[in-house]
Amino acid sequence: MSARKLFALFFTGAIVFTGSVVHAEEAKSGYEYIKPATRAMQDDEFENPGMFTVERGQDLFNQKQAGAGKACAECHGTDGMEMNTGSIARYPVYDTAEDEIITLQKRISNCRDTIGSIPLQANHPDLVALETFVRNRAYGETVNVRTDGPVATLLKKGETIYQTRYGLIDMSCSHCHSLYTGQMIRGQRISQGQGNGFPAYRLDIGEMTNLHQRIQQCMNSMRAEPFAADSEEINLLGLYLMSRSNGLKIETPAVRY
Repeated sequence: MSARKLFALFFTGAIVFTGSVVHAEEAKSGYEYIKPATRAMQDDEFENPGMFTVERGQDLFNQKQAGAGKACAECHGTDGMEMNTGSIARYPVYDTAEDEIITLQKRISNCRDTIGSIPLQANHPDLVALETFVRNRAYGETVNVRTDGPVATLLKKGETIYQTRYGLIDMSCSHCHSLYTGQMIRGQRISQGQGNGFPAYRLDIGEMTNLHQRIQQCMNSMRAEPFAADSEEINLLGLYLMSRSNGLKIETPAVRY
């Protein structure tokens, strides 16, 4: 189907939202919008397919990193038992010294660099696995992204990106995740687009996906050119999305469509 035809179908009602428009106010996890069977899958560690990635990340964490003679566990304890889970819940953070947004994956990558590991490109499967494992260590912690000081300006920029229309379908993130939250599209209920469950296992593509990858996938759906991995735009939008999740519990690995 061409993008032009998809655009026409969307706005003529062949692809429709159902029910009344709901404006998102209180933050709600995507868990509130998925089907009961998917909730049951997420809640059961033996059924949750994302746990395979957690275990992969755990193995990588405890092993000597590629190209280095040291493992993450040597600084942070076997299985990450010495990590501060409250600190994990604060990512992404703004590094004033470097003047950049540091995601949890970026922090892991930087740590690997300091011990001389072979550098990995953003969203490399090993980095996603390590990110998933570390985030899982903070399971149940409350998302607590800083929003004051110099971060406030960055959040404004991220919000602008969230509100900007992109692609041939001419929609913004806010159309789905603020204006039409709770409506049905392709048999699924639209969530608020919260980040507390990421990295999450996506059933429709059968793989683990972190928040930035999910943003790129959404942009593809809008027939827009996705922001590049680790670009300023995706970092700003990711920071804003995670700030919207403040107060929600970390669910990694969540299960989503």
